Amino acid sequence: MLSEESSTQTETRQRNKHCVCTTLDRSALLKNLSSQLGENAEEVLFSTAWHQIYSDAAVFVPSEALNQMLGIVRALETTIALPGYRSRILSRATRSAQINPGPVGAFMGYDFHLGEEGPRLIEVNTNAGGAFLNAVLVRAQQRCCSGTQRVPGASDFDAAVIAQFESEWRSQRDSGRPRSIAIVDDQPAGQYLYPEFRLAQQLFQKSGIEALIVSPADLRYETGALYAEGKQVDMVYNRLVDFALEAPEHAALRSAWLHGGAVITPNPLAHALYADKRNLAEWSDVSRLVSWGLSEENAALLETGVPRTLQVKANNADELWRERRQWFFKPVAGYGSKGAYRGSKLTKGTFAQILESDYIAQAYVPPSERLVLVDGERRKLKVDVRLYTYRGDLLLAAARLYQGQTTNFRTPGGGFAPILLD
Repeated sequence: MLSEESSTQTETRQRNKHCVCTTLDRSALLKNLSSQLGENAEEVLFSTAWHQIYSDAAVFVPSEALNQMLGIVRALETTIALPGYRSRILSRATRSAQINPGPVGAFMGYDFHLGEEGPRLIEVNTNAGGAFLNAVLVRAQQRCCSGTQRVPGASDFDAAVIAQFESEWRSQRDSGRPRSIAIVDDQPAGQYLYPEFRLAQQLFQKSGIEALIVSPADLRYETGALYAEGKQVDMVYNRLVDFALEAPEHAALRSAWLHGGAVITPNPLAHALYADKRNLAEWSDVSRLVSWGLSEENAALLETGVPRTLQVKANNADELWRERRQWFFKPVAGYGSKGAYRGSKLTKGTFAQILESDYIAQAYVPPSERLVLVDGERRKLKVDVRLYTYRGDLLLAAARLYQGQTTNFRTPGGGFAPILLD
């Protein structure tokens, strides 16, 4: 007889494999997006092919799996606070990551695969995209399969976002709140998720905070302060993938970070502590975690929740090549799945390039699957689950459906999908 937990997991898998309900009300979604985006909403949406961002289907997840994922997140938050861990990580970090003015990083993103043996953490992102877009998605869902419920947190999303940024502000400035926030990315209007920047801007302005969307070229640093468009910038919501702020074109933002001229979140320190992919090797080394003072309970959570991870080096290259089907290879400084390879797809030429670069090898955890209807045809898509958190507390949970080696927005029927709990 199946246990209660395994019975729920089996039922959830069956829902994902057989339920073909269309839960997304696209007309309601478009209406909500347009009303929240403000000026030129239609131009913004259709210039970014917004319809490809979202899937019509929801993803079913056992409540127990969500609790396990949150347990892993909190175990990692505890790990990152350990002096031994911080000393280890910062010993190899860039100069810009050695500064700690207080902010811990807004919109932390923890990405999971839901394997048959439970959730496994694939990676952590400090400038995790999609939260604002997923919050709108949740509000445009029709009911599906009685007995399921939405993940807690989304209904309070707007208030939680503002509280998060106010907390980041106070961690560096002690009191009050920012008067102005700059949402910063390279050529922001050309970014695929540009509508999200507009949603963030509207939310900040609705709460009484002036918000600008700018590129680093629009910033200047002088007399101890950061400016954009002739206005002083109190705070930066940083969406750059130059995590250490080392590029010459990011000099103004780097100066503001180094000299405290603005509160920047997420920042180089947060990336070093959380999102440098070499950290996965530390988190999967239980004996080292315990030696740093992590409790046996939290160490056990990470032992099962974080796949074994190794840095790719010359002395383990032969072994990794022989066992390549068991591994997934990722660049240490990578983002957005760029340069990532499933070992079973590797050629000798690509593996030689990996050896010349800075890579990790992570034990391959197959993603779960979700059945969807595409033009009347049933298709199985892969599933990634992302938890958006702040200081270990859940802001929002969402899934992404895709085909291929890595997540993408090119898969028919794929895209962001809400999570329904069994």
